[in-house]
Amino acid sequence: MLSRNLEKGAGVYQSPQRMNPPTPTQITLRSRSRLLHVAFDDGSAFDLPFEYLRVHSPSAEVQGHGPGQSVLVTGKAEVGILRVEPVGQYAVKLVFDDGHDTGLFTWKYLHELGREMPAKLAAYRARVLQQLGSTRGNA
Repeated sequence: MLSRNLEKGAGVYQSPQRMNPPTPTQITLRSRSRLLHVAFDDGSAFDLPFEYLRVHSPSAEVQGHGPGQSVLVTGKAEVGILRVEPVGQYAVKLVFDDGHDTGLFTWKYLHELGREMPAKLAAYRARVLQQLGSTRGNA
């Protein structure tokens, strides 16, 4: 259903909000470059670094069980992904070579990680620097 703005013959049509999140059309594991390439049916495509995916895992181990309970995961610059396992028609499970294999990366979350990667990486780096600063201050 399209909403119309036909005031004074403007003839402007606006698309409704997308009801379903974008769905991947291609997921490619690029082990040498440590990137997961994900292309979506809305035309967007992202190269997501393995480290970025590991430190932003949707698992309870990383995100916690409620707001404000997330854990800062560090030391994953060299982490690899061994497998990408489909979960139904809505997600994948990433099996990392450090043994982490919990947390389902839904299509919506993968798209969010791609779309918001610059901001999420900046926030992650700021948290790491803050932790380093507080660790050095306690020494």
